[in-house]
Amino acid sequence: MLTVPVRRVGEGERRSVERLLDLDPYGAAPVAERVAAHGLSWWRGEGRVLGYGSRRNLESICWLGGNLTPVLATPPAVAAFAELLSGEPRICSSIVGHADAVLGLWERLAARWGPARDVRPNQPLLATGTAPQPAADPDVRRVRAGEIDQLFPAAVAMYTEEVGVSPLAEDGGRGYRRRVTELVRAGRAYARFVDGKVVFKAELAVVTRRTAQVQGVWVDPEWRGQGIATGAMAAVVRDALAHVAPTVSLYVNDFNLPARRVYQRCGFRPVGTLATILF
Repeated sequence: MLTVPVRRVGEGERRSVERLLDLDPYGAAPVAERVAAHGLSWWRGEGRVLGYGSRRNLESICWLGGNLTPVLATPPAVAAFAELLSGEPRICSSIVGHADAVLGLWERLAARWGPARDVRPNQPLLATGTAPQPAADPDVRRVRAGEIDQLFPAAVAMYTEEVGVSPLAEDGGRGYRRRVTELVRAGRAYARFVDGKVVFKAELAVVTRRTAQVQGVWVDPEWRGQGIATGAMAAVVRDALAHVAPTVSLYVNDFNLPARRVYQRCGFRPVGTLATILF
């Protein structure tokens, strides 16, 4: 029997939840953005926040929605979250968060939720609060609303290459296109266009008061190896620091050495290690 049961956390504990999220400003950024936008009321959110610990001392939380994300999950919390979740069907498309918690959850949930399509156990989490030393590519800019049709094929190519499945498979890409459109309209999508074609793209997929998290970084295969990524990323980081958030963060697969070199040149430094389980 668990001495500290897991429970759903509601709006009455929002301050405690926000305190935990502030302790992990980079790894918990996706959850912090959702809580800031929707609160913790069940009828407003797109997922549940599970809590571990007493109401006076909330120790860990876990976001359960399209993704499963543990936040500051200690080993006892991981065991408690897994015990609850093992009795439910899997609804998330991935488990993502700090590696120790994610891999601990997966060890306990694999028999019920598996098999996984991919396990990525070592994804360096990087951040910077300083403008990059490399010169910014002046041709990298925010994508305009009238350029979504040009951006979308590049976004599909990036997603398919990174995740291993096409975002067009489930619903013909309607949901994914809505997401791309939202990012463009929010001024959070960047690209370099050459003759009307996207040759570099990146998005600020998550924005909180603490950080802007870059995702979807992609260079057209025909342009790879030509050295455009460093200047392009420098442009994104400079704009985000100047206009969006006090830091910029991202995570990268450990085996993606070219990308890691680009991020290092742009001033990113390690702040943790994430892991992702893809279904």
